[in-house]
Amino acid sequence: MKQIKFGIIGCGRISHRFMQGLAAVEGAELTAAWSRRAESVQEFTGKYGGKACTSLDELLASDIDAVYIATLPDSHSYYSIAALVADKHVLCEKPATVNMAQLDEVLQIAKNQRLLFMEGMKPPFFPLYRKLKAYLETDPIGEPGYVRAGSSVADLPHEHPNFSYELAGGALMQIAPYEVFLALDWLGPMTDIQTMGRFSGQEVDMFTVFQTQHSNGYAQLYCGFDLHGKGDALIAGTLGYVTIHKNWWNPARATISYLDGRTVELDEPFAAGGLNYEITHFCELIREGKTESPVIPHALSRQMIGMLDKARGQIGLRFTDEK
Repeated sequence: MKQIKFGIIGCGRISHRFMQGLAAVEGAELTAAWSRRAESVQEFTGKYGGKACTSLDELLASDIDAVYIATLPDSHSYYSIAALVADKHVLCEKPATVNMAQLDEVLQIAKNQRLLFMEGMKPPFFPLYRKLKAYLETDPIGEPGYVRAGSSVADLPHEHPNFSYELAGGALMQIAPYEVFLALDWLGPMTDIQTMGRFSGQEVDMFTVFQTQHSNGYAQLYCGFDLHGKGDALIAGTLGYVTIHKNWWNPARATISYLDGRTVELDEPFAAGGLNYEITHFCELIREGKTESPVIPHALSRQMIGMLDKARGQIGLRFTDEK
């Protein structure tokens, strides 16, 4: 098994969760790390090992196979392009970029370089989610036609970077990618969207509700930072419905309720924080010489950012480079 050597860009909270997952992945290791805040790099490598790089160029010149981009969305496209040009595979946190134009540029460079680019979207790799999909193959709920999901977290400190306009923060960019994925995964491509959002004194959206029409049905989704609403998810079909219990984006338990009165409980705990399943998939793709994930293909990433673009447009949220 080829050992996959990772470099990490950004040493904030999500990078620590990544390392929790990486420690549980066979054949993968941290080799180098870099962040715009030098003190965070030293702390990070002191805890997990690897080389503490003093610049992005030093990181990309290191003996690494791939980079994990753990920064805020404003810099995702810049670091993705820099890594791809340096001949490194890229696993980039969601959303992959700020908008569709940036994503198309990243994907074209990945294609030209013949390298793997994958957006980090963890739910479909969790054991529960995979078990649910497999179970419904033999005992279906009929054609899914409705998805309801959301999350609102009211306990973030005021100075949290999720509230930063300059870093492309806001509820739609930080939380909604999960809900968008769920709707697309079960209902197919979006055909229409209606969005309402409020800014609540911030430059970015603090709470947004959007309902979407898809090729196979409808979704009602929400995301926010000033109400508390960590929740479950509902997937309704013609023969029954599925409840993925909270927190549905880290799925561990689901209930399937059928029209004929039957109830099926699925319980599948996850290990190592959950990112290990996504990392394992990414490493397998590298070893197989793949340039695209069949689970999170480039077309799905385009559909996800397309939904976010339209939602932001309807509430009037434009970032600096888009004005």
